Amino acid sequence: MIGTGHDFIYLASQSPRRRQLLSQIGVAHELLLADASEDAESLEAEVKGELPLDYVRRVTLAKLQAARRRHRERGLPVAPILCSDTTVAVGRRILGKPVDAEDAMRSLRLLSGRTHRVITAVAVTLGRGEAIALSVSKVTVAEVSEAELAAYVASGEPFGKAGAYAIQSAAAAWISRIAGSYSAIMGLPLYETAEPLKQAKVRFPTAPGA
Repeated sequence: MIGTGHDFIYLASQSPRRRQLLSQIGVAHELLLADASEDAESLEAEVKGELPLDYVRRVTLAKLQAARRRHRERGLPVAPILCSDTTVAVGRRILGKPVDAEDAMRSLRLLSGRTHRVITAVAVTLGRGEAIALSVSKVTVAEVSEAELAAYVASGEPFGKAGAYAIQSAAAAWISRIAGSYSAIMGLPLYETAEPLKQAKVRFPTAPGA
């Protein structure tokens, strides 16, 4: 086994995709989510002039700080905490989660026929400190008609997704090229996640053939 300390981690994320990806690499996890007294969405608010890389790093560390406080206040058993944030960027412009259908259409129109970046940060507690890693992928989207975009928005899929799309959804048919990490585009870069988890002494399953 890799690591000798922890049988599970806390995942401070509502994303079912992140749960799926952690399970894929055999990491047992429990959810550590905000309750009604916390304004978790405010942590993702943009700061004017902030570059996408700086934004993702800041938001991820803010989420981790909030999760640490939540863990302490609830008196939970000790285990590493993992937080992550993903954003889509066109140049210096950050495309967050759409607030409504028209906002989703604006984002999708901007992505159509061009290459954008998907930036994902992952942070893991290491005792009183933390480790943070960034993954940057480039995604090229073919030209997509207004009718196709409208149908995708009507499906409800864009909501709750940075950039108004999910790569594991029907939008995958529009993506002509990816340079980077598929799992990071989904929401959690598995290589960059595994490394700090090893530092935190999280137990992984024995590798095949070991």
